[in-house]
Amino acid sequence: MKYTAHINVMPLKELLDPQGKAVNSSLHNLGLTSVLDVRIGKHITMNIEAASKEDAEKATREACKKLLANQVMEAFDFTITE
Repeated sequence: MKYTAHINVMPLKELLDPQGKAVNSSLHNLGLTSVLDVRIGKHITMNIEAASKEDAEKATREACKKLLANQVMEAFDFTITE
């Protein structure tokens, strides 16, 4: 069965996000002062062939831990759809 993993990788909340700070500052310069904070991350879509949703989740988790997210600096979450 074919599944699609929608993966979000974000910097850990404890770490500074220089890109987010720069975008936040630029938004304020554009008059969007109601924006309080911006964090920049990655969204990854991955198609998977797996026997079950659980197998697709396992493959996605392994891909994130081994390659897609630097767990020292980033956290990830994902959803799986058919």
